[in-house]
Amino acid sequence: MSHTAHIRSHRKPRNRSASSLAMRAGVAGGVLGTLAVAGSSASAYAAEPVTQTLELPTLTADLAAQAAQSAETTQQVAATYQLQAERDAAVSKAAKQAEANLAKAKKKAAEAKKKAEAERKAEAERKAEVAASRGTERTVLTDAAPVSASTSVSSGTVNSGSTATGSAATVIAFVKAQLGDAYVSGGTGPNSWDCSGLVQAAFKQVGVDLPRVSQNQSTAGTQVSLSNLQPGDILYWGGAGSAYHVAVYVGDGMFVGAQNPSSGVVEKPLSYDPPSGAVRVL
Repeated sequence: MSHTAHIRSHRKPRNRSASSLAMRAGVAGGVLGTLAVAGSSASAYAAEPVTQTLELPTLTADLAAQAAQSAETTQQVAATYQLQAERDAAVSKAAKQAEANLAKAKKKAAEAKKKAEAERKAEAERKAEVAASRGTERTVLTDAAPVSASTSVSSGTVNSGSTATGSAATVIAFVKAQLGDAYVSGGTGPNSWDCSGLVQAAFKQVGVDLPRVSQNQSTAGTQVSLSNLQPGDILYWGGAGSAYHVAVYVGDGMFVGAQNPSSGVVEKPLSYDPPSGAVRVL
C-alpha cells in the first residue's frame, strides 16, 4: 500500500457547476459525433473507388451523311480550282501563241511588201530599158536604106515578103488558126497561149523543136535584117538573148502573136509595134 493512500489532498476541490459540465459533455459529444460521421464517410469512400465516365457523341447516320457530303464538296472545290488553273494556263499559252503568230505574220507581210516593191522597181527598170531599146531600134530602122517591093514600118522599111510556101506556110496556117484565143502567162494551148508558147507550138508542127521562152527563141536561128523578112521568120522585141516578146511574121507586113491578156492572139501590122529583130529557123 502506498504511503500516501490515506493522506488527504491539500488541493481545494473545484466547484463545477452542472451547466458547465453539461456544456462540456455536449461539446464532447458533438465532436465525437462529427469524428464518427467523418470516419464512416472515409470508410465508405475507401471501399468504393471514384470513377468518371466520359460519354463520346454517337456518330448517327445523319452525321455520317453530312461528313460524306462535306468531303465530296471539298473534292469538288479542289477539282474546280484545278480546272480553273488548267484553263488559265491554256489561256496564257494561247495568248503567247497568238502573239507569236502575229509577229510572224507581220514579218511575212513586211517581207512580201519588200519583195513587191523590189519587183515593181525591177519592172520599171525593165520597161525603161525596153523603151530605150525601142528608141535605138527605131533609129536604126530610120537609117536603113529602103528596098523595092516594101511596106512602111514606122519610119523605116522592110521587105513585105510574098506568099509563104512549104514549112513556112504550115507554121503561118497554125498561128492564124489560133486567132482569138486567150493570152495566159505560161499558156501552151490548145485554147490559151503566151507569146513563146504559141511560137513553139507553131514550129513543132513542122518538126522544129524551139526553146520554151522568148529569150532563147530570139537566138534559136540565124539573125536576119528587118528589111529582109520572109514569111515564117520569128520576130522578137528586146535584145537578142534577152527578148521579152516574140511573134511570127506572116508576110505582107503583118505578124501574128499572143500579145497580152486584153487582146489575146491577134494579127497586127509591123507598124503597130515595130520589132527589135528577127531570126530565121526554116
